[in-house]
Parts: sequence; structure tokens; C-alpha cells
Amino acid sequence: MYHNPVLLKQSVNDLVTNPDGIYVDCTFGGGGHSREILSRLSDKGRLYSFDQDLDALKNTIDDPRFTLINQNFRFLENSLLMYGVSGVDGILADLGVSSHQFDEADRGFSTRSNAPLDMRMNVMQSLDAKRVINEYEEEELADIFYHYGELREARKLARDIVHHRKTKSIETTEDLKKLFSYIPPHKVNKFYAQLFQAIRIEVNQELEVLKEMLVQAYRMLKPEGRLVVISYHSLEDRLVKRFLKNGMFEGEPERDIYGNYKKAFELLKSKAIIPDDKEIEENSRARSAKMRTGIKV
Repeated sequence: MYHNPVLLKQSVNDLVTNPDGIYVDCTFGGGGHSREILSRLSDKGRLYSFDQDLDALKNTIDDPRFTLINQNFRFLENSLLMYGVSGVDGILADLGVSSHQFDEADRGFSTRSNAPLDMRMNVMQSLDAKRVINEYEEEELADIFYHYGELREARKLARDIVHHRKTKSIETTEDLKKLFSYIPPHKVNKFYAQLFQAIRIEVNQELEVLKEMLVQAYRMLKPEGRLVVISYHSLEDRLVKRFLKNGMFEGEPERDIYGNYKKAFELLKSKAIIPDDKEIEENSRARSAKMRTGIKV
């Protein structure tokens, strides 16, 4: 299976309120969410799905109501406008790396395989993990590990990398992992997950891309349109939670004439939705998922 969609029924239940409406799946992948959305639409409904990964194009759906756009969802607004779409009824984004990308060893996403340092979701872009590890300054690396991986030992990790690469280039995931053989065995799995996450976020500019998409999603949604976002780590979830609350990522939101904060969305549910035990047992990658749904004010 290319990708086992997480929170499939719950996300589409929240998303689709008008069978005749126009919907967007920002992260097509294997097409699981898209197929479920199409199953809820009438002949008048339309679905536009985005994916920058060329591999995902092989999963396209033969349906006159469906359009697959081979673009990063940071180009959401302009891409939809090119198709004559100026407003939509709902937008779904299932963030993170697909099962297929993790399982394809040569993509370098997995901590379990020895592969070239790549980690690009779009293989056409020039920046990859090898360049980050071998060319970034020590301070840049430390910032990435600290902010994107939440690794307390960020400065030491960066120093170790810079010291090693003076004599030999770091080419593969195994090369990188060998530098940190001193990590205690009981901490090693979590450590590598955080390290690889930090590098991947930098390579794909994931947090900046997410911010851009959220802002554009708000503009593209019709009044009472729904934004459904499934995130997989706290950095993403904090951005989504804050944006759904007041349409901002930092700073103080505006107040109305009565002193109340202006809302961008009404939350469909006050707390994030998480997969149940059955789904986690069937799909271990669902265990860290959190879903939040906002209704545009």
C-alpha cells in the first residue's frame, strides 16, 4: 500500500458538508482521503488535490470531478485560481511524510535504512539532506536541531558533524548515525527520530510551507468553509492550533470594539481528535496524529 490514510472517516466527515461543493486535498499521496471525499460528492461536486511528489502522480483517479495538481501546497491559491476556482467549501491537509516515502529506502527518510542523505519530498529541488549536513555552518545546524528536532544537545551534535566533515564527507544516513554512537541505547530510537525530523523539516521548509498554506486556505475558503488539518508533531500542531484560534502565528490578535479577540475560525471541537487504539494497532504511524477542524467565521 502506498499510504494508509490516517483518521480517514473522521476527517472527511468533518470536511464535506455540501455534496455539490468544491473541495481540496492538499496532500494527495496514495489518494485515500481523495477517494473518500469523492465518494461523498454529487455529480456537481469537484475535488482538486495537490502533491509535489512525482511518485504520487501514479495514483491519479480517473473521475471527471477530480483534478490532480503536481505542486507543493504552498502554491494553493495561485494554482486554484488558474483553474478558475476563487472559493472552496473545504480544505484537508494530512501533513508529514507518506508511508511510501518512508518505505522507499533510497529517499533517506527512514532511520532504519542505509540510504543517501536525501529527504526531499520534491526530488526536483536542489536542497537535500546531504547539502544541509555537509555545507551548513555549525550555528545553522545547531539551530535546526534545537528548533526543529527539540534536541537539547543541539550544539554538540552540530560540532561533531562539522568536525567530522573536515576530513570526510557525510554521504549516507548510516554515516550520519555513526557519528552519534555514544547515544545511550534506550534513547537511540527517539533521538534519531528527532534528528531526522529536524533535517527533513529544513530540507522541505515544512513549517514555512505550512504557514503559507494556512494563510492561503483562509483566503480561499468560503464563509463557513472548513479547514481540516492532521499533524504529526508538536511543531506543526502548535502552528495549526494558534492559526485556527485567531488567524495568526505570533503576536497579539486584534480586538473588536467590545474588546473581544477577532476570530478567524470557530473550532468544531475544542480538543484535537486522535486515532483510537484500533487504528493505531493497524497503522503504527497514526499514533502521533492530531486532527483539528476549523469553520471559517
